[in-house]
Amino acid sequence: MRHTPVATTRPAGRYSSGKPLTRSCEAEKGQCHEAIVHPTDVCRPPSGGFFGWVRPMSDPKATLFTADEIGRALTRIAHEIIERNKGSERLALVGVHTRGVPIAERLAARIADIEGREPAFGKLDITLYRDDLTEIALQPVVKRTEVPFDVSGMNVVLCDDVLYTGRTARAALDALVDMGRPNVIQYAVLIDRGHRELPIRADYVGKNVPTRRDEVVKVRLTESDGADEVLLVDRKDAL
Repeated sequence: MRHTPVATTRPAGRYSSGKPLTRSCEAEKGQCHEAIVHPTDVCRPPSGGFFGWVRPMSDPKATLFTADEIGRALTRIAHEIIERNKGSERLALVGVHTRGVPIAERLAARIADIEGREPAFGKLDITLYRDDLTEIALQPVVKRTEVPFDVSGMNVVLCDDVLYTGRTARAALDALVDMGRPNVIQYAVLIDRGHRELPIRADYVGKNVPTRRDEVVKVRLTESDGADEVLLVDRKDAL
């Protein structure tokens, strides 16, 4: 069956009048990974002025995952995916931008090493499917969706870094089913931090971490951040 590329535009009328139950915390899930230029910080920048100066981050409250622990968690999840899906035939891993993409890539590589068959791999941008689209930015940045296969009849594993309110997962489900009718859709995350606002549960979890809403889980991966670690910080220190 020839697969027709799917445009990454928001379906007409979908979620056009709805508002999230609360101001979405899911939107902040991926915003706290970047360093913030803050020229009014109490610390004085080095000679040369404020240009390019980055505010140092406070010490984290806890290290949830080291690099080795991330590797072991992904290896375990890869074995669980193989066991549940009885191998890698008709299996596809789709990463949700941004950090879900390298997680899906690593899982696909581990599954290929174990099974000798590489699963299908794709990248999914869910920006235009968010129910808080009007709140996160006037001109939201839309990344490229690349799913170079027909999802119909496939066992698709959506991959992301943190499961929080569930709104990202819902948007990813909507984006995926617009492309076809998978046989099954499963969800894999590195961290489940609780505080769900929608009835969504991950099938594969690296670690369940009880958190408060005033805390932020910061996932850093080598592909996007230069190192592998997961930290727990106060929201005031992350923003």
